[in-house]
Amino acid sequence: MENSTQISYFTLTLYFDIGLLKYLGFMFVLVLYILIVSSNILLIVVICMNRSLHEPMYLLLCSLFANELFGSLGLFPFLMVQILSDVHTLSASLCFLQIFFGHTYACAELTNLTMMSYDRYLAICCPLHYKTHMTSCKIAMFMALAWLYPILAVAVLISLSSTLTLCGNIIDKVYCDNYSIVKLACSDTTANNIYGLAFTVFVICVIVTLILFTYMKILKVCFSGSKQTRQKAISTCTPHLVSLLNFSCGCFFEILQSRFNMNNVHNMLRIFLSLYFLICQPLFNPLLYGLNLTKIRILCKSLFFHET
Repeated sequence: MENSTQISYFTLTLYFDIGLLKYLGFMFVLVLYILIVSSNILLIVVICMNRSLHEPMYLLLCSLFANELFGSLGLFPFLMVQILSDVHTLSASLCFLQIFFGHTYACAELTNLTMMSYDRYLAICCPLHYKTHMTSCKIAMFMALAWLYPILAVAVLISLSSTLTLCGNIIDKVYCDNYSIVKLACSDTTANNIYGLAFTVFVICVIVTLILFTYMKILKVCFSGSKQTRQKAISTCTPHLVSLLNFSCGCFFEILQSRFNMNNVHNMLRIFLSLYFLICQPLFNPLLYGLNLTKIRILCKSLFFHET
């Protein structure tokens, strides 16, 4: 067994020296962060301030946009500091904080998208019972569950990882993630593996199954229903499906990089794969929903192009 010591910091090795271009990189990341924060806050404000948007679908969208802000907060400030730094290290406490933000964001993104899938299923497949099923009380419960479960699940994950004895402090990424910490352990990781397996089984058996079930039912109604029903389903479900597909691709890239040896892959491609779901999802979701959902698009236009 390798010598183990108390790890006080971690070194992120995927950063490389780009000289004075680091200032250009910093500005690029800063602009991205400003765009993400401003676009998500704008849509949250538009939904909250307009009573016509106080419907289940839009309230669930608010929760989704809030999660984009939460995930971005866990990445961009750390990323900008590391870009300007000559020594790419992160203290153990900040590393675990970043893990909490990143993993909670990913889990909450999935639970929010699941709630939205269920909402679309009820609206399209059970329109007569929609208002009785999606009451304000149930919406509040769904939103609380979409956040409470990820926070508790990730808190347990971090509590297990933080007690491990580590034999190294090298993380081959641009940010901290739980699996990279577990790979550094030289103590027993049975509890981590069992919890990770249980979490994966729950996600596949419950969350993914629910999403697939809802869209199978929606497709069935689309093929058997009228032209008006199909148009309604397409207009409201397309942004959600694109968002779900984009998030799934991001998760696949992350799993691919975490589980396989990527040393032969160019650093820029590895960085892109690492940051995809933490940047593209928060950046494109406001644009996706803002442009495709008619009510939001009209209200945003009236806000910016108000005729006097």
